[in-house]
Amino acid sequence: MLAAVLAIDGCGLQVKYSLSGASIPPDAKTFSVAYFPNNAAMVSPLLSPTLTDALVDIFSRRTKLMQVEEGGDFAFEGEITNYTSQTSGVSSDEYATLNRLTITVRVRFTNALDEKASWSSRTFTAYEDYNSELLLNEVEGDLIPQIVEKIVTDIFQASASNW
Repeated sequence: MLAAVLAIDGCGLQVKYSLSGASIPPDAKTFSVAYFPNNAAMVSPLLSPTLTDALVDIFSRRTKLMQVEEGGDFAFEGEITNYTSQTSGVSSDEYATLNRLTITVRVRFTNALDEKASWSSRTFTAYEDYNSELLLNEVEGDLIPQIVEKIVTDIFQASASNW
């Protein structure tokens, strides 16, 4: 095992690992997150700021990278492309029992230190179900943060973890 570690270390491959699951190159010092506009047909005023802030928050909490306005070593930009509520559960007498709020985000990630690790467009989708007796505007304040947390975790893992 020691020989394998020494062989990898001797090859000049250096990656910093953390308990958060991130594997960030030691030369990476900064990250930037552009505002994610909501370009979906249906718009919630909560969604864009919640998503943008959550992406900043996860990198601030789980890495030692410092946030900069633009041009970070890890840079994120994108848009919300889908925000929909649809029936997801039907009773035996064909009445809706559950609705599903689905959010889709298209993200562009630039790794300024390793262009091969960058991606020009990836789509991330998550959803939560809710009781169909409730209106969307009654539950979206609770559901949006839950869905955004799932999406932001997926973005973090895709960009900062070599899994």
